[in-house]
Order: sequence, then structure tokens, then C-alpha cells
Amino acid sequence: MSHLSLDEHAQAAEILAGHSDYRVLRRLVPLTKFHYGPPLGRCRVGVALDVETTGLNQDTDHIIELAVQRFRFDEAGRIIQVGTARVWREDPGIPLEPRITQLIGISGEDLAGKMIDETEAIEILSSADIIVAHNAAFDRPFIEKRLPAVADKPWACSMAELDWLELGYDGRALAHLVAQCGWFYEGHRAENDILALLYLLAQGFADGETILTKLIACSEKPTYRVNAIDAPFDAKDRLKARGYRWDGALRFWWKEIPECDREAEQFWLLSDVYAGFGEPAFLPVSADQRYR
Repeated sequence: MSHLSLDEHAQAAEILAGHSDYRVLRRLVPLTKFHYGPPLGRCRVGVALDVETTGLNQDTDHIIELAVQRFRFDEAGRIIQVGTARVWREDPGIPLEPRITQLIGISGEDLAGKMIDETEAIEILSSADIIVAHNAAFDRPFIEKRLPAVADKPWACSMAELDWLELGYDGRALAHLVAQCGWFYEGHRAENDILALLYLLAQGFADGETILTKLIACSEKPTYRVNAIDAPFDAKDRLKARGYRWDGALRFWWKEIPECDREAEQFWLLSDVYAGFGEPAFLPVSADQRYR
């Protein structure tokens, strides 16, 4: 057991951090703001969100933990105020798989009789100019099924919308990205994940922008959902290799692309997939429709 004081631990950490053979990670702690100067321009409201569920199937599985945390950010993407984290658990009415309990540390007994406070959850989410999740394609369908009153809010995905390699990061898992910023936390709990997300969004760059700045810019750019309707069966491997996903309900391959890639994608589809027989559909997608 260490008998060092907190100041002595901090001094030891600084010494280690100054050596090229060591990397120091510091535990995340709740903050009320990340920028302490005056705000620049008009402020907007964001909500960091994370869910834990009984499984991965958005049609049949259920939310068992929901965490949301409201924050305000200025026109420079600096987080100037952080609200209180709100966390609710909910009894799914079915037994939990043992691996879910092992992964997130929540048992069926922890959930018995619990319920999300719909009124408060809807009030917080409805106040947001943007809802941010680190895997919005997973989180949003669960939220819209459970809380349909907030179905039309704009969303941004910090995992999928940013080019993390271009930003100087390796990988895109939340815990790994946060570690590269010098922090660590206990993962696989919704409350810890939204705290980590806020730290990540507040991370700054030499050009004065933050990760949140870059994410908002990506979110506001139009994208296109490309539906490869009636594509020939023998093109399925080419489509899959190019990143298309199969929609089992509508029975066609699809993917989402940035606006700047539309012309190149259309050329590839018409020459390598359709070859003169039919054509794909390009549907514009905005932040309030993305990840639904």
C-alpha cells in the first residue's frame, strides 16, 4: 500500500510523463466545464448519450441503462458548461444473458422494478440542438423505439463521422481514443462512457479547434444514402468489398457516403455493378435522419 500523499503522486506522475519511456494515464473526474474563458458567439446545447442493452438486436432487445448529460458549447466548439449526469436503469422483463452481466456489471436483481423516467429523459433530449453518441447507429434506434417523442432530433456520431487517423489517432474505440489523450476510466457503464465522451469532445488541437468543432462540421454536411436497388446478384461481393451493407427487410445493398463522393460512387456503380441495366438511388441524409 502506498503512503504517498496526493501531491507526491502528482509529482511522481509528472516525472514519469517527462520521460520518453513512460506514458501516464489519469483517471477521468466529473467537471462542470472544459473551457474557462468567455464563450465565443451563440451557445448551443448538446446531450452526450449512451445506452446499455440486453443485446444487439434493435428490434427485440431492450435498454437496461440510459445515461444522458447536457452540455453547452460555443461557436468555437468549446464546452463551457456541463450539466448533471442522469442515469436510469430499466427492468427489461426478461432474464439477462450471463455475458451481459459479466460485461457491464449489472444483474437482473439490479434492474428489478426499475424504469426510465420518461418525462425527464424526454425533456433533456428535447432541449438538445444535437445529440452525440459514440455509436449512434446502435444507440439511436433503441432510443427512438423507447422514447419516440424525440425521434426527429439531430444526431452526431463521434465514432463514425470523424477521420480519426487524419486527426492523429489510432483506432476509434472510445476507451482507446481517450487513452491516447492521457486518460482512463472504467468502461462498459453508460455513465462512465458519457463522461469519457465529453472529455474526448473537449480535446483541443493546435489550430484552436476541438474534436467537437470538427464533429459538428461533419454532422452539418449533407451525406447520401446509396441504395443499390435491383443490383445484379453477381455484384454482391463487389458491393460488400466496397463497404455496402445488406438490408434484409428491403432486400438491397446500401451505404452512406459524403456528398463529395457522390459522383465517383455513381460512376463506379454504373460501370462496375449495373453496366447499363438499371441505376442506384441516391437519397440525401441530414443529421436529423442519420442513424435512424
